[in-house]
Amino acid sequence: MDLSSGPVRPATSASAGTARCLVVDDDTMVRRTLGRVLASQGMAVLEAATADEALTLLATEGPVPLVLTDIYMPGRSGIDLLRDIRRRYPDTAVLMITGVAEVKSAVECMQLGALDYLAKPLQVEEVRARVHHALERQRLTLENRYLQESYQERLETQLRELSRRNKEMFLGQVQMAARMLEKKDEYTRGHSDRVAEYAVRTAIQLGFTEAILEEIRLGGILHDIGKIGVRDAVLNKPGPLSPKEFEEIRLHVLAGEEILEPLRRDHPVVLDIVRSHHEHLDGTGFPDGLSGDEIPLLARVVSVADAFDAMTTSRAYRVPRSAAEAMEELETWAGRQFDPLVVAAFRRAFPDPERLPISVVERAA
Repeated sequence: MDLSSGPVRPATSASAGTARCLVVDDDTMVRRTLGRVLASQGMAVLEAATADEALTLLATEGPVPLVLTDIYMPGRSGIDLLRDIRRRYPDTAVLMITGVAEVKSAVECMQLGALDYLAKPLQVEEVRARVHHALERQRLTLENRYLQESYQERLETQLRELSRRNKEMFLGQVQMAARMLEKKDEYTRGHSDRVAEYAVRTAIQLGFTEAILEEIRLGGILHDIGKIGVRDAVLNKPGPLSPKEFEEIRLHVLAGEEILEPLRRDHPVVLDIVRSHHEHLDGTGFPDGLSGDEIPLLARVVSVADAFDAMTTSRAYRVPRSAAEAMEELETWAGRQFDPLVVAAFRRAFPDPERLPISVVERAA
């Protein structure tokens, strides 16, 4: 080994913030000599005689920015060590140490991820230059990755914020549309809010909590949003609907689902409610003729709340029933149109039908 072409200063002890490197070679003299060269560049040097010892040291001391390793050592080779370091510590730069006759092997190591190689006999200035070059390349790689990741993170954050704002804006628009719908039909003014309140209190009796209750509330408010496209003459018709008019009404659940499609990813429960709140337990409902447990549970909850409010509210084609009469009607149709468990939960939520959150008198006013 020829290191006479430049001065070699004594190795310095590690201090806080000092960059560390690891020299791996079974020749003690090579390790110590390289250590002095690296220390002269302000680095704290760790030493290992074998690949296994090097990996143990890295596991104990933590990763280092730079590893210099001989290719041929007793036991596992430097190539084996290179593979392990690239897999476990991908941010560590690795320089291979090789004899002149082993340059081909060194090139193959670079194909495996080594950053550079040093050929024996080692020259002080070449060692310094190659180490400096390797650390500079590693620094630039890490900086570029950080900047790229930071940009990607900022971009993703901005997209998430934009998406959130767009969804909030859309949600506000459809809620406004629900209010506009109630202005189209004077007989159902406040209907959506009452259905939402009835449904949430019923769901609490069924054991639902927190976020799902907000989904139920939103589903209650928006369950009839599809009626925004139904003609006023059909909505407000004082007499029985013709088959064609009834079909127009039936389509409001599909229209509502289509309107709310942008919410499907974040609010699938709401779309289930909108589509299926007119399904009947016995399979005679619409739009899909679902029966029993095929009907989403929360759609069954809104179905009961919707029917109760419809029965106790003045409509163009009939006068309202009392709350007690409406409750009896729900229980009469439990097991056929309505889920008996949901009807029972509704009864528990409102044990006194004459003392409801919004009185019949207020509705009829």
